[in-house]
Amino acid sequence: MSIVVHGVSKLYGKQKALDNISFEVKTGEIVGFLGPNGAGKSTMMKIITGFIPASSGIVTVNGIQVEGENPEVKKQIGYLPENNPLYPEMYVREYLGFVASIYRTGASVKKQIESIIELTGLAPEQNKKIGSLSKGYRQRVGLAQALIHNPAVLILDEATTGLDPNQIVEIRNLIKEAGKEKTVLLSTHIMQEVEAICDRVIIIDKGIIVADEEKHNIYSRIKQPRQIIQVEFDKETEELTLSEITNVKTVKKVRDHIWLIEAEGEEDIRPLVFNYAVKNNLTVLSLNKQESTLEEVFRQLTKA
Repeated sequence: MSIVVHGVSKLYGKQKALDNISFEVKTGEIVGFLGPNGAGKSTMMKIITGFIPASSGIVTVNGIQVEGENPEVKKQIGYLPENNPLYPEMYVREYLGFVASIYRTGASVKKQIESIIELTGLAPEQNKKIGSLSKGYRQRVGLAQALIHNPAVLILDEATTGLDPNQIVEIRNLIKEAGKEKTVLLSTHIMQEVEAICDRVIIIDKGIIVADEEKHNIYSRIKQPRQIIQVEFDKETEELTLSEITNVKTVKKVRDHIWLIEAEGEEDIRPLVFNYAVKNNLTVLSLNKQESTLEEVFRQLTKA
């Protein structure tokens, strides 16, 4: 296992930020680490990277125990914190050279810089000062410094915060590419991001893990099975009569002739909606069942 967290707790005075947390992450896995604000995500990441100590418990990265200022652990990890601290007065190439020299990998620094600039798409901005870059390119610089020493493990805290849709797709692709060879622990509030790139999901709430599942199994954590159907008829009908369909819980009109129907239980209600249309002389133009979302799982598991 690349990351092993066993029985980790963290206290700030009397406040318990983490409460006996345990999980493992395998080499080559991209794991989404989710939770509401204040759940303990950033604290856990800082403990894994050695920035702060745990109050109790053990963390190992590639078999090396994380404790004190252990440079061997630092070599294993690439870390992009949430606030992405950079030196705005430094030039991009200058900064990456500075970071590469800190790790003293023994490889050609120039080669490392060229490789990472190409990988992160920084070539157009490589000779500019970091302070003059857009938010998207500053995030790329943050990712570049996390990757410059070719670490086995990547810890990314809100890597796409503040980016536009095009930049988000580009950064996601970069993370997916890195995840083919590395272990990636990714904290984010963007559920679509997790659904797009992660293999597994860990959800933490109030310092406790409430879910740890492969992505395709996480939807089974929804406590009350339900289904949402979007139907389009050829003409108008009444909300009241739609509500009378068996197991229907709510009915909402989206726009003319289009309705969103929420039903309880696991039985597919599409045949019932079709029979309703026949009975009321309506033609069904479209009938789609919407799948459960990660956002729905997250809200159920973390609501107060």
